[in-house]
Amino acid sequence: QVQLVESGGGLVQPGGSLRLSCAASGTDFSVRTMAWFRQAPGKQREFVASITGDGVTVYLYSVKDRFTISRDNSKNTLYLQMNSLKPEDTAVYYCNARLGFFPWGQGTQVTVSS
Repeated sequence: QVQLVESGGGLVQPGGSLRLSCAASGTDFSVRTMAWFRQAPGKQREFVASITGDGVTVYLYSVKDRFTISRDNSKNTLYLQMNSLKPEDTAVYYCNARLGFFPWGQGTQVTVSS
């Protein structure tokens, strides 16, 4: 049974930084293209960034140059370093396979506000 557990969210001022983590179990993590998604209040869940098993990355245009996705295959963990945060980045952040076919975790809340 695949389990994804996100952590690292919180309240941060505009311009601040956060690092999100996603611990994965029950899957061959190292070969999976993994991704971060987010869902803001009243909006649909959207793709944020993805990374292949060998480190090729893709980003949502609005986060490119501010966010960095990475992974540690030895720890089955996915990361999202978020810098220069903006109020519009406020959302619940989730990790999943790029096609979203694993059960969704509880997510981690990121709130950017002064």
